[in-house]
Amino acid sequence: MLKKFTYNFLIALEAMTQNKLRAFLTSLGIVFGVASVIAMLAIGRGAQQEILEQLSLLGANNIIIKPNVDQEEGRLTVDDDTKAEAQRFSPGLTLADGKSIAEFVPYVERVNPEIVFETLIVRSGLKRSSKLVGVGSHHFGDAGFTLAEGSYFSELHETNYSKVCVIGYDIRSKFFPGENPIGKKIKCGRVWLTVIGVLKKRSISQRSIARLGIRNYNLDIYTPISTFLLRYRNRAVVADDDLDRSSGRRGRRSENNQEQTGNSERRNYHQLDRLVVRVAESKYSNTAAAILSRMLERRHNNVVDFEIIVPEALLAQERRTRAILNIVLGSIASISLIVGGIGIMNIMLASVMERIKEIGIRLSLGATPRDIVLQFLSEAMAISVGGGVVGITLGVALSLGIEYFAGILTLISPFAVLISFGVALSIGLIFGIIPARRAAAQDPVVSLRYE
Repeated sequence: MLKKFTYNFLIALEAMTQNKLRAFLTSLGIVFGVASVIAMLAIGRGAQQEILEQLSLLGANNIIIKPNVDQEEGRLTVDDDTKAEAQRFSPGLTLADGKSIAEFVPYVERVNPEIVFETLIVRSGLKRSSKLVGVGSHHFGDAGFTLAEGSYFSELHETNYSKVCVIGYDIRSKFFPGENPIGKKIKCGRVWLTVIGVLKKRSISQRSIARLGIRNYNLDIYTPISTFLLRYRNRAVVADDDLDRSSGRRGRRSENNQEQTGNSERRNYHQLDRLVVRVAESKYSNTAAAILSRMLERRHNNVVDFEIIVPEALLAQERRTRAILNIVLGSIASISLIVGGIGIMNIMLASVMERIKEIGIRLSLGATPRDIVLQFLSEAMAISVGGGVVGITLGVALSLGIEYFAGILTLISPFAVLISFGVALSIGLIFGIIPARRAAAQDPVVSLRYE
């Protein structure tokens, strides 16, 4: 049986080599269809990888509360409602909000406050601007950070307002090359902090940084939030410089120009820059977010000076968008494959009409109808498989081109290549069977007399 199949396959290849251009043009539909399938699966897999990366950065069970610093300004009309609105006072986003959320809002496991401060880092004659971040002791575990060495700060550090810090991987590479930073001091602004831990390098694509509005965490320095509020900046407390600015006098300058507050900082009356609320399960995120919104609005005297972000909902919307894109790409690929299959059937039917006399000769010399079916079916499958191989090469090149020029992450898997090759083989089998059966049904006597 194998010998007979090999013989018929070689006859099919000989027929293809005699009409190379026609065979190539016939396979174009398969080529573009298979290339579209590989590109579609690569884009879909890349999108899934991006979503998983974003989930790890934002947290599927997290709700993020951010203050609205820049408020709209305009002229007020003189009426009672506007006067009442103008007299409203909001304390902004504070630690007290976080404590109330943890105590009263259902489904909440923990609340992690965060304050970000742009400052100057100095050590051993080196300096660079960086971000000092005040966080709680549970921040690192909930945010998915991993220690490279040392330890995180504890609740005892927070209680004692300890001058300690945990540094990012790139800070260690810049200021502690070739030495162990644990126990050594680094100057952040006006305060010397003792390094107690170093975080592992966290790979974040520039696309994720831009899309999610996050920082490069490898360049951050973390200190207990109590230490930050006591030794750096507490916007909930009115300081001498604030009184000087409000009265029009010039306040005292800080040691570093990087610590001078700009216009946005002076307008920012919020004690915190972010509150990350961790719920028990992601399915409770939307319910908890609605409760948080009503609660904070009451606590802020009906002034909506905050924004609530539910990462799980945002990423679910992105999943739906990517799914629609995959459906569109899949439809294009399917149409191309169907058109390619119809082209194969059309050419094979024409080939049968051209080779009726050849069919008659083979039948008269002892070939069975099954041999004729194998010959023409092998020819159809060879065209589709050849087109599939070219399509796989084109699909890989197309995926790499999309990633390079469009900035869309694409991941090519062996599974996608196997699927594409299987589709090409199936197209040849399905659309080649009708011409093959028609060739086998020819009458040998009529075929020999055909001109």
